[in-house]
Amino acid sequence: MTILDYDATTFADEALDGFAAAHDSLRRVEGGVVRRTPLADGQVAVVVGGGSGHYPAFAGLVGPGLAAGVAYGNIFASPSAGQVCRVARAAQRGGGVVLSFGNYAGDVLNFGQAAERLRAEGVDVRVVAVTDDIASGSRDEIAKRRGIAGDLTVFKVLGAASEAGLDLDRVEELGRRANDRTRSFGVAFSGCTLPGATEPLFTVPEGRMSIGLGIHGEPGIGEADLPSARGLAELLVGSLLAEAPEGAGDRIVVLLNGLGTYKYEELFVLYGHVRRLLDEAGVTVVQPEVGELVTSLDMSGVSATFFWVDDELEQLWGSPASSPAFRKGAVEARVDDAGGGPGLEAPPSVAPADDDRHVGAGRPLLEGFEHVAEMVVASEEEFGRLDAVAGDGDHGIGMARGITAGLASARAAVERGAGVSTVFAEAGEGWAEHAGGTSGALWGVCLTSAGAALAAEPDLRDPWASARAAAAGLEAIQRLGGAEVGDKTLVDAFVPLVDALGRAADEGLDLPEAWARAAAAASEAADATARLRPRLGRARPLAEKSLGHPDAGAVSFARIAGVVAREVAAQSGAITVDTAGDTPTANPIHQEA
Repeated sequence: MTILDYDATTFADEALDGFAAAHDSLRRVEGGVVRRTPLADGQVAVVVGGGSGHYPAFAGLVGPGLAAGVAYGNIFASPSAGQVCRVARAAQRGGGVVLSFGNYAGDVLNFGQAAERLRAEGVDVRVVAVTDDIASGSRDEIAKRRGIAGDLTVFKVLGAASEAGLDLDRVEELGRRANDRTRSFGVAFSGCTLPGATEPLFTVPEGRMSIGLGIHGEPGIGEADLPSARGLAELLVGSLLAEAPEGAGDRIVVLLNGLGTYKYEELFVLYGHVRRLLDEAGVTVVQPEVGELVTSLDMSGVSATFFWVDDELEQLWGSPASSPAFRKGAVEARVDDAGGGPGLEAPPSVAPADDDRHVGAGRPLLEGFEHVAEMVVASEEEFGRLDAVAGDGDHGIGMARGITAGLASARAAVERGAGVSTVFAEAGEGWAEHAGGTSGALWGVCLTSAGAALAAEPDLRDPWASARAAAAGLEAIQRLGGAEVGDKTLVDAFVPLVDALGRAADEGLDLPEAWARAAAAASEAADATARLRPRLGRARPLAEKSLGHPDAGAVSFARIAGVVAREVAAQSGAITVDTAGDTPTANPIHQEA
């Protein structure tokens, strides 16, 4: 656990500031760091990223022969799409960009959105997600597996291919080939503790170990008695050799990775057993790495990665690289004191056009946002505990950061006299930017889409306005995240809310009654997720552990809906008519959900 009393909401930014200050070879940019040694004009820029809490991944892997830049998220949470875009713009030199990351829902959403934005600016972008963890999916679901320590083999091949001057198509192809030939498996002896927390995200009984762990504080998929070092080596080697890619040959790179407090001498003892077992199996080990490569804060555990190489991949793995945490061979140091290449200037921010009919709704809307924020911040630890059952425990932190930033953005928009769509859009952008992760991306598009729908409504007092806006937010979330009812996500609470609003509008209920009914439906549905097995996200490999516990995202959504319902009732007399436009204005926080 962390020794000092850190503020979890600022920990990642402070860590990155200190990291950049300690390494002159890197330049701090908003959202991450980029290398000072410049890419050649036309060279492919490899931009990697993920949450903080994993050093040396991801920031420690920026430099010649590796990544050109890293987008750095909050603790165990993906960076936002905005962060990824800014890092990519700062790093690129006209040869296109490869975005690479571990295959987690939040990373897929945010890096995917960033790719779309960059392509709209004229940048050729490719996306390579790492899927090496054999514990997180069967052979039939390899594309759903998550990325753990195998990130390093893929990042290294991508960076080496870029440094060799290969074009974007070849760099992407080699990165995908490296991913297809990489497999990882790990165990944990104790869980990790988030900065500022007093308890670990999960515990392991004395004399036992957790098998198939993730790197975000997720517990493993099973438990076993603690073995000897030889016994652990047999488990790791046997599990990985059984997953050998078809036709991959017998030359492998071995990574033995300490996850935080399983340190070097123990790793060397274990590696000795791993190497003997591989020799006995007739496998040739080339250029192994033993050490801390991808950690999980203070977790005690170890993972092994096997990378089956061909001649080209072996050459790229062994080519020179220089970064704060990983070095091979000798790289000429050429520091660009001017701060790197020209990159791309960020496009001007274009706010949605305000609907003048609803400009007067800003103040009551802001009051509603404030009450939502109070509830979310007060519930941060509870949401985190729910998420830790089968996830990484960061939902509370992410929601608190998101609503706090969204509120600040909404307040600034209201003070400028903005209307409904702009207030919602800027709140959504602030939420997505600072929360990161899956929930940040989803709440961002939800608010933006709901606000756009409200701007077209003639009367915000009409329950149909709420129903249509909520439906627009739901559609945006499902389009981006792909979740359906039954997947054990916030969608399980969102769909009943939308249905209840529509039925209430059909029956002619007034707005407070419609929202009271909708909030009750969302709450009941959120409770019912305890009976579901997750089919998406980080909790999917831990479906059995999740049974009996409601989904954190569904619970937080339902709580927000409850605050909205109370706010609608409290402000029902605050609906006014804009005499200039002779159209009603109201508090559209009714539609936030």
